[in-house]
Amino acid sequence: MISLEKNLKTVQQRIASAAERAVRDPRGITLVAVSKTFPAETILAAHAHGVRHFGENRVEEALEKIPSVNQQTIRLTNQPTNITWHLIGHLQSRKIKDAAPLFDFIQSVDSVALAQKLERRAALLGKTIPILLEVNISGEATKYGFAPEPPEPFFDAVRTILALPHLDTQGLMTIAPIVAQPDDPRPRSAFRALCALRDELRARFPERTWQHLSMGMTDDFEAAIAEGATIVRIGRAIFGERD
Repeated sequence: MISLEKNLKTVQQRIASAAERAVRDPRGITLVAVSKTFPAETILAAHAHGVRHFGENRVEEALEKIPSVNQQTIRLTNQPTNITWHLIGHLQSRKIKDAAPLFDFIQSVDSVALAQKLERRAALLGKTIPILLEVNISGEATKYGFAPEPPEPFFDAVRTILALPHLDTQGLMTIAPIVAQPDDPRPRSAFRALCALRDELRARFPERTWQHLSMGMTDDFEAAIAEGATIVRIGRAIFGERD
């Protein structure tokens, strides 16, 4: 837990320094601590050090973990839980029934069909779910997400999703190419492209603010901040290597 506190302070300092270099306010960047595979005790330790946003990849893992952590924070603080839970992994249609009541923010909406099913479940729950549209900006076959090219089918899909009243579309999410060398330009190019796509969406759909760009992980979050990230998803640099 001592190393967790040290790691967290280091990450926060790196975020602040990256924001300063980009002439940005670090308060405009949300740190989502990626807690997949880590137990409730580790999440509670991070919460005790001020982390309020956690990201999980798998609905089945989160089904027990999220209620447990929420209940323990309520017991420890005697207040409603102040954690925001983000689903950052691929959401299968058959998992929507479980994910919709469980998560506060779904970052990985990657198709119109998924959005429509999520809309129906949110309506049944009587809630509005903040979402991000996942974009496969690098075009890698191994990644999920909307294809940004050709652009018109993507913009048609966005138009359809924006009409769903129980989904609050707040921006875009992407996963940059994994590279071996830190000076490889591909991640930064991907981040720049996602930012440009967000700017085009603002022009085409000005009724939304499109305030969020979720991009950047342990190996590339500083480059993502330089290109406009408002959410960074960091696990290993905070919690250490996973089993």
